[in-house]
Amino acid sequence: MFPLSDRKGYVMLQTMTTLAEIEAAVDALPSSEKQHLLLYVAASLQAHGSPLPDSQALSHEQQRFDWMAEDESAMRRFRQNP
Repeated sequence: MFPLSDRKGYVMLQTMTTLAEIEAAVDALPSSEKQHLLLYVAASLQAHGSPLPDSQALSHEQQRFDWMAEDESAMRRFRQNP
């Protein structure tokens, strides 16, 4: 659920039931909140014993984010120079 304010200052909650609705809500977030959400989802996956997806298994659409390539590069450098 996410809050929607009406003109009188009341807050209404709307339930998101599809991935498309969640993605649209994420698109509306500022960058800092998207980063927080990303860390939350990663921690939630880890807490439930689910592995994080291998970046090689992600679709081309998902790989368009430059930060992923930068992160992969940084991890390779880290592993090579412990």
